[in-house]
Amino acid sequence: MKIAVMGAGGVGGFFGGKLASAGHQVAFIARGAHLAALQRNGLRIDGSAGQITLPSVTATDDPASVGPVDLVLMTAKAYDLHSAAGQLSPMLGGETVVLPLLNGVDIAERIGAVIGQEKVLGGVCYIGASIAEPGVIKQAVAMQKIVLGEFSGEVTPRAQAVHDALQGADIQVELSRQIGVEIWSKYIFIAAMGVCALTGSVLGPVLADPDTRALFVGCLEEIEALARKKGIPLKKSIVADTLKFVEQLPGQAKPSLALSLELGQKLEVEVLNGTAARLGREVGVPTPINQFIYAALKLRADGAPRQ
Repeated sequence: MKIAVMGAGGVGGFFGGKLASAGHQVAFIARGAHLAALQRNGLRIDGSAGQITLPSVTATDDPASVGPVDLVLMTAKAYDLHSAAGQLSPMLGGETVVLPLLNGVDIAERIGAVIGQEKVLGGVCYIGASIAEPGVIKQAVAMQKIVLGEFSGEVTPRAQAVHDALQGADIQVELSRQIGVEIWSKYIFIAAMGVCALTGSVLGPVLADPDTRALFVGCLEEIEALARKKGIPLKKSIVADTLKFVEQLPGQAKPSLALSLELGQKLEVEVLNGTAARLGREVGVPTPINQFIYAALKLRADGAPRQ
């Protein structure tokens, strides 16, 4: 399968590297020092199950040089999504499918508005990976999983083909008939992590303090209410299940939004808590906690180092 990875950071570098290691023709769309290192030295993945070394990979900042592909893994950051989607055209053939693996609940719709909804599958991923240094991807935890599916609920030949390619690359993957449920089930978890960014704290103290724990749970409940209003059949126990999962994570875990804030990097707050606030206004569901997180962080969304 011919594959393009749009955004070769932790997520794209890891999954794209696994696919390349399995023999697929993979092109990494990257930039800056990371691109230069990929072109010069190839890609190394320091994974929980061992190291993968690809001495030579195809890497470019020009999608037009790649040409039409069978699959695009969209793994750019959410704040770059519109720009990245606008660059996909040279890689889109008649049968190309785009699989988004970004945080957010309406990512497929945002991409579809640029390239056509018919080309986009639904997808979510669970992985802790980042660029350790240019050309090197570090997997922090053993978890690595992709869930994908058609929004219609059908198991189509194209969805099955993507599933089989990922599975053949030793990637844990599920083909879901309820991909909307899967997307919202991750979104409820990721959006609540905004409380860590808001408080400047790692996860453990947020869950241990009664006041910040109430904010965290309230954020979960707001997202659940949004999903139910929009007809998404989440499990009745989704809040309790999500809280149980979060409580099993390391207390020193620092969610990506909080880490980006600390480093003065751009924030995905608009696509997370900002979207919850917007959807709440649209469907008449109060989301005061998400609105507050968004309002408190939005002026830092373009990145601002701490003084």
